[in-house]
Amino acid sequence: MGILEKISEIEKEISRTQKNKATEYHLGLLKAKLAKYRSQLLEPSKSAGVKGEGFDVMKSGDARVALIGFPSVGKSTFLSLMTSTASEAASYEFTTLTCIPGVIEYKGANIQLLDLPGIIEGAAQGKGRGRQVIAVARTADVVIMMLDATKGDVQRELLEKELESVGIRLNRTKPNIYFKPKKGGGLSYNSTVPLTHCSEKLVQLILHEYKIFNAEVLFREDSTPDEFIDVIVGNRVYMPCLYVYNKVDQISIEEVDRLARRPHSVVISCGMKLNLDYLLETLWEYLALICLYTKKRGERPDFNDAIIMRRGASVEHVCHRIHRTLASQFKYALVWGTSTKYSPQRVGLTHVMEHEDVIQIVKK
Repeated sequence: MGILEKISEIEKEISRTQKNKATEYHLGLLKAKLAKYRSQLLEPSKSAGVKGEGFDVMKSGDARVALIGFPSVGKSTFLSLMTSTASEAASYEFTTLTCIPGVIEYKGANIQLLDLPGIIEGAAQGKGRGRQVIAVARTADVVIMMLDATKGDVQRELLEKELESVGIRLNRTKPNIYFKPKKGGGLSYNSTVPLTHCSEKLVQLILHEYKIFNAEVLFREDSTPDEFIDVIVGNRVYMPCLYVYNKVDQISIEEVDRLARRPHSVVISCGMKLNLDYLLETLWEYLALICLYTKKRGERPDFNDAIIMRRGASVEHVCHRIHRTLASQFKYALVWGTSTKYSPQRVGLTHVMEHEDVIQIVKK
């Protein structure tokens, strides 16, 4: 029996089993087995033949955004509208067969946008070059999931399921669980909050499935068995995702209103160029980027050339971005903007910068 058959057997078993107190251990074990088989499926086989052509594009710019969606939802049209790159768009499926990069220039930042080939159901098992598409998506900072507004919620559920099965967790934070395998001493199990989904016996069963008998486990939040399995496996990617509903000019205004009110969702129309500016604003928020400006002593700030950093960046990060030796020669910095109590404020290396701050660095 191949891995795919084993996975489908376990999935059938899970759907057949009633969820109650008596079956939670059985379900936990099945989920652990399922995660184990899926991770085996993602590993390339040792006896791989000729290497296929990969898609990975060199990372450039300040951030990377991947466009994922079913064939013919408007990904290539969106890329052509947003960037100066022309991606071939036609009315038949699978027009795009490889990864096409483009650059969005917004608020002084260069955001790399990757137009990936359409995903089909079963992509996680490698159908339709699905594995390469998903592998590129794992390297992105934000995923834009392009959906056809005329198709309802079917596409969204299928895509979420495909990405979930390869270890991409959308719009979720990493579970607050401390886990450390040890050489001996058995299982040390503790929790700082009351647990409703997991128990010591279930944790032990899941760890035994992974051949781990000595470990330290501390739950700092009420997590599910699935989240605990994610922590054990350790190769999960947690990333923000924007659900973009295209072709809203073909549905009723009530339906547009319903879709637009859903969390993490934006409605657009590439054909009529509707709402694209709001999408860019939302994307900027999700990327958590900030613009900083530098100033020389006795001169006006240079507002033409911004330094793009991640939100939460300190003065030390800014020094490293300008030059790697600058932090060692740093004396103090003067900062103007919203991160200070008064302008200019004299700050040290640990001061956290905010959007559109101006900084002047004084060396020793």
